[in-house]
Amino acid sequence: MMNVRVNDMANAGLLRVKNLHKHFGGIHAVRDVNLSLDDNCIHALIGPNGAGKTTLLEQLAGTLRPDRGEIFFAPQNVRTAINITRLPTHRRAKLGLVRSFQQSRIIAPMTLLENVMLAVQSTSGHSFRFWAKAATAQMRERAMHHLSGVGLAARASQVAGNAAHGEQRRLELAMALALQPRVLLLDEPFAGIGAVESAAMIELLDSLRAQCAVLLIEHDMQAVFALADVVSVLVGGRVIASGDAATIRADKKVQRAYLGEG
Repeated sequence: MMNVRVNDMANAGLLRVKNLHKHFGGIHAVRDVNLSLDDNCIHALIGPNGAGKTTLLEQLAGTLRPDRGEIFFAPQNVRTAINITRLPTHRRAKLGLVRSFQQSRIIAPMTLLENVMLAVQSTSGHSFRFWAKAATAQMRERAMHHLSGVGLAARASQVAGNAAHGEQRRLELAMALALQPRVLLLDEPFAGIGAVESAAMIELLDSLRAQCAVLLIEHDMQAVFALADVVSVLVGGRVIASGDAATIRADKKVQRAYLGEG
């Protein structure tokens, strides 16, 4: 079993990134990034295309290993964070660091309920073979609870591949929540959805504060400024500014680099 080190900085936040770097050949995609995410907080990561946002998220989720730097995370009921820099993705997820992807990961031929039940099953300790033969009432109840939480209970029996894009985004969120996250990593949850669905997604994500903290990548500035307690701006792999919405709007460096002078 892989060892983890306890962070000597108690109360340093649920998720803390310290001096993170990532190279791809001659490209320095992430440069000395420092971030901290607190409990019940929504933290938005914004920046132009190619700024290194997804690369940073993949390092947090464990699908990419940093070249330098450390990542600390505080699981449920743990007072001090542990060093998860070298932990694989599945171990981070079991600790409560869960990622929802920009590209859909739903199983299209299965129903909405079956998709969420698979996520529930992954936390239950039962094998897939056991689940396939005798899905328990408890798993079904938990899956329905998560579908209800994202407004999809009435469509539980619908085939996921036939669901509208906005419904699929909410389904993905229900699947992520079924993994019982302490921190939820979201990659562009507003991508491809309309104004009505966007308003509903803002309300939904805002309601998650009581359950978990959220770190999201997003290009929809209206959504970012409506939701985020903290906004960090990544340009050229570096965080050039971090603060609340008013601070970021007023920052001249951010205006020049990303938001536009207007």
